[in-house]
Amino acid sequence: MDNGHFCASSNSDETEKRRGDNSSAELDNVLEDAFGELTVLPVETEDRRPTCLRCRRPEKVCLCPFLPQQPLDVSTCLYIVQHPNEESRVLRTVPLLAACLPQGKCNVIVGRRFSEERYPDLAAVCQDRKTLILYPGPNAQNLEELDEEKLNTQHNVILIDGTWSQAKNMFLKNTMFHLPKQIQLNRVISSQYVIRTQPSNICLSTLECAAVTLSILERNDNIQEVLLRPLRALCSFQLQHGAQVHHSKEHLLKTGMYDKPMPKNKRKIKRMEKLVNDRHICPR
Repeated sequence: MDNGHFCASSNSDETEKRRGDNSSAELDNVLEDAFGELTVLPVETEDRRPTCLRCRRPEKVCLCPFLPQQPLDVSTCLYIVQHPNEESRVLRTVPLLAACLPQGKCNVIVGRRFSEERYPDLAAVCQDRKTLILYPGPNAQNLEELDEEKLNTQHNVILIDGTWSQAKNMFLKNTMFHLPKQIQLNRVISSQYVIRTQPSNICLSTLECAAVTLSILERNDNIQEVLLRPLRALCSFQLQHGAQVHHSKEHLLKTGMYDKPMPKNKRKIKRMEKLVNDRHICPR
């Protein structure tokens, strides 16, 4: 009996298996026919907005009318060390800066970690005695106070492009950035990059830092005005189309408008206090 029962169950299982296989094959045929029909349908591609090759903005909002007709004649060579997150931002300022300068005078290197093996050209720039790095701190000298001999030199200038925390992390963790002479800006000017939140009222965008630096090293205040013109146009356009003015964290703290919970960590509290009291200009 046991054997008979076993055989009957086996025959039933085989029958069900064959039925299942046939059903699966039929389903595969149906799906194959369906997908076959889909392959002959026209593919809809999303048309990206045409981009201006000079200012890197969509052609409908091109800022080229606000750029100099000819690239500025400068001897200083800029090296923008850019955090990868900045590369994808829509309203970044580095493309506008590059569009104002001659080819080869604004070099953008994207990354977080930089070593001599992977970036030999950048390492050579860092080792050059004519190179300065713009990064505020106790070891930084005010750019305006460089002696005449150094001001008359054709410099390389390294700027770190990223948020303040990103820039700090990149500076501290890349020893090659400690080789050049460290400088900071002492001019008290307010950032005009009002469509992005700044830590402090005197924190400047990368374009603004470059504008002030070049005007000092090239001894030509007109350079600052020329470089800031497209930035003002960018912010004006965004504000006219719904963007809001972003006050700095320093302004919000001083006016009592800071609506986020205050940190409990002592280190973060000191950082907030430093935001209000530190008067050094830092790029972001």
